[in-house]
Amino acid sequence: MAVHAPSNSAPTRSTLRRVLAAQESGLILVIVVLGCILTILCRVPVEDRRDIAANATIVSVNGIITVTDGAQSETYNDPSGPNGSGWTFHDEGDTQFVVRTTIFNRFLSRGNLVGIAKDASFIAVMAVGAMGIIILGGIDLSIGSVYALSAVVGGLVLHGLELRYTGEDGGGAPWLISLPAGIGACCLVGAACGALSGTAIVGLRVHPFIITLGGMAVYRGLAFVITKGQSIGDFPDSYTRGAFKASLLGTNPVPMFIMLAIAAAGWFALSRTVFGRRTYAIGGNETAARYAGIPVGRVKIIWYTIGGLLAGLSAAMLLGYYGAASSDAGPGYELKVIAAAVVGGASLSGGRGTAPGAMLGALVIQLIDNGIVVLGVDSNYTNIVIGLAIILAVVIDQAKLRLTTASR
Repeated sequence: MAVHAPSNSAPTRSTLRRVLAAQESGLILVIVVLGCILTILCRVPVEDRRDIAANATIVSVNGIITVTDGAQSETYNDPSGPNGSGWTFHDEGDTQFVVRTTIFNRFLSRGNLVGIAKDASFIAVMAVGAMGIIILGGIDLSIGSVYALSAVVGGLVLHGLELRYTGEDGGGAPWLISLPAGIGACCLVGAACGALSGTAIVGLRVHPFIITLGGMAVYRGLAFVITKGQSIGDFPDSYTRGAFKASLLGTNPVPMFIMLAIAAAGWFALSRTVFGRRTYAIGGNETAARYAGIPVGRVKIIWYTIGGLLAGLSAAMLLGYYGAASSDAGPGYELKVIAAAVVGGASLSGGRGTAPGAMLGALVIQLIDNGIVVLGVDSNYTNIVIGLAIILAVVIDQAKLRLTTASR
C-alpha cells in the first residue's frame, strides 16, 4: 500500500488567505492605489528653453542641431532624428532658441516621497499610542496639545544647553548630553500628561472624551503661557544635524527609522505579551475582563501614559528635525492621529486594531494630505477630506462587523 506524504498546499492556501484577509493588506492596497492615482494626476509638462545668440551659426543635419557661437559649440538632438530627445529649433525674427518639453511628476519626485514618509513618521509614532487607547475602548483628544507642550519644554531645555556650552568653550553641547536631555525632557512631560489623564479617567470615572477634551485646552494653554507665544530655537547641532537630521544617501531617514521601530515594538507588545492580551480583552468586554481578574484601571493608566510618552517622543523628533518649537506646534494633530488609528483598522467600540495598521493609516492620511498639495487643491479642504476618510473607515468597519455577525 502506497503512502503519500501530506500535501502542503492546504497550509499554504490558509496562510495566504490570512495574509489577504489582514487589515494591513487592505491598507497596503489602498496606499498603492492612491500612489498610482497621484502618479497619473501629477504629471506636468516642463519646458526647457535655451536662447541662441543672434550671431550664432545653426546647422541641422540628420536630426542633430548644432549651434556654434564663436569657439563654443553645442548640439541638440532633434525629435525627428534617430536619437531624438525632443529639442526643436524656433526662429521668431529677433529671437532664436531651442526648446524641449519633458514630463515631470510632482508626486514621484524623490523629495516629495521622502517628505511624505518623514511627515507621516511624526503622526505614526503618536498613532501607535492612540491605537492602544482606542483598542481599550478609550479616546485621547489631548494628544496634539501634549505634543506641543512636550516640544516647548524640550525646546527650552535644549536652548539652555546650547547657551551654556557655547558660552563656556565656544562649542555646542555634545550628543551624550543633548540627546538624553532633549528626548528625556519631551518624553517625561508627555508621559506625565498621559498619566494624569489616565489617572483622572480611572479615578474620577469620567468618560475619556471629557477628560482629554479638557486636557487638550489645558496643555495647549500651558504651552502658550510658558513661551508667551514666542518660538524657541538655537538647539545644539549634535541634536539636530548630528542626530535627528543626520544625512544618509541624500535623505534624512532618522524619523522613518524611529517610526518603524515604534510600530514593531507596538506590534510585539499587543500581540506577543500578556499586557497586549489584557488590552484586547478590556476593549472586547470590560465587565468580563474585570471578572476575569484583569487590573482594568492599571492597564488604562499605562496606555494613556504610553500615549503621552509617544507624543513626547514625536515632539523630540520635531525639535531635532526642524530645530525649533512653538506653542502652536501640531495644529489639528488630534484629528490626524485618530484618523490614522481608525483608518489603520482600530474599532472605536474597542477590541480591534494593530500597531502596524496605525503606521499604515498614518501613511494613508499623509498621502491624502500630500495629494491635496501636489494637485494644487485649496489646503482648506484638507480637514474636510480627512474627516470624510474617518467617516468612511468607520462605516466600512461597521458594515464588516454586521456581515461577520450575520455569517455566524
